Amino acid sequence: MEMAARKTLLKSPTSSVNLANPVKGARFYPRQPALDEAAKGQIYRQWRLGVSVNVLAQQYGRSPAVLERAVNQGRAHRLLEQKLEYVDHASFADAAQAPAILGPMPANAGKASVSRARPPAGLPPYLASLYGDAPLLNREQEAHLFRKMNYLKYRAAKVRERLLPDRARSTDLDSIERFQEEALAVKNQVIRANLRLVVSIAKKRVGTSNNFFELVSDGNMSLIRAVEKFDYSRGFKFSTYASWAIMKNYARSIPEDKSRRDRFVTGHEEMFEAAADHRTGEHEYESDHRRNQEAVAGMLGRLNDRERQILTNRYGLGGASEMTLEQLGKEMGITKERVRQIESKAQEKLRKFALEQKIEPPAI
Repeated sequence: MEMAARKTLLKSPTSSVNLANPVKGARFYPRQPALDEAAKGQIYRQWRLGVSVNVLAQQYGRSPAVLERAVNQGRAHRLLEQKLEYVDHASFADAAQAPAILGPMPANAGKASVSRARPPAGLPPYLASLYGDAPLLNREQEAHLFRKMNYLKYRAAKVRERLLPDRARSTDLDSIERFQEEALAVKNQVIRANLRLVVSIAKKRVGTSNNFFELVSDGNMSLIRAVEKFDYSRGFKFSTYASWAIMKNYARSIPEDKSRRDRFVTGHEEMFEAAADHRTGEHEYESDHRRNQEAVAGMLGRLNDRERQILTNRYGLGGASEMTLEQLGKEMGITKERVRQIESKAQEKLRKFALEQKIEPPAI
């Protein structure tokens, strides 16, 4: 019985070599203790640096299969630790929708060819590479790209849900990484198409104490976050949403000149001022811009003075200094809790007004 067991073991297909009939040139890997976590981590780091599994197998005296499992475990842990968020949509769960979602972007029908502007001199290489060659997007193209980007993340998330590091398969890991890489490519396409908006807004914020290229870099980070959070299915234009996100960040991080603060009575108009981004059909963009400004002015006019004051100082709008609930309460002669209640009510009003006007609500 023992002999039969030995013969079975020797012929097992899981063995690195058939010991009873060794293959010429095959390498024999004697049984060794399992790799500890430190060794697995080192193996994964070497693999990421470009060392092949076969070379690692020789280095550690283990079979390539053992080394591949260690590499896959490291890949799985890395993927599970990464932040993976997406804006869900009902169409994602319908497999029949996948070809349309992943298909080519709608043509820019009826539009003149897009002029490609050169990036301003001195932009950091990364920003310059995103600036010049990307065509600007119409509403349908924009919606297609946002749906595609989020769908790819959705697909990656679904594969990741069943991922077990100790049993991770290369095919699953490859799928997740491929979906993420494709989603990143779409994301960069959207960023490139909107970077001119960042540059245009940054130009209006440059002052004696502000560096233009730092403003562009900072605005680009706001743009990237806006791409991650934007929900295309609500029907709003991304340029409006991104403008608010960029200028809200500037309002908080850049001190305004006194003359600019004096110019705007409410302190809100600068927050909502969208700059032209030289898109094809600029007349169309300017018309949208004017409509948005008129809608925003109407929204703000429907807030009372106290609500406007609280939102301005709570969120540093228009260059105002940010204040805590307690500080505002002392200044206005009311309790901290009352300030919070008024703030919440004003935020809800803005959201309601924005939805009535079919524009993206301010992210405050």
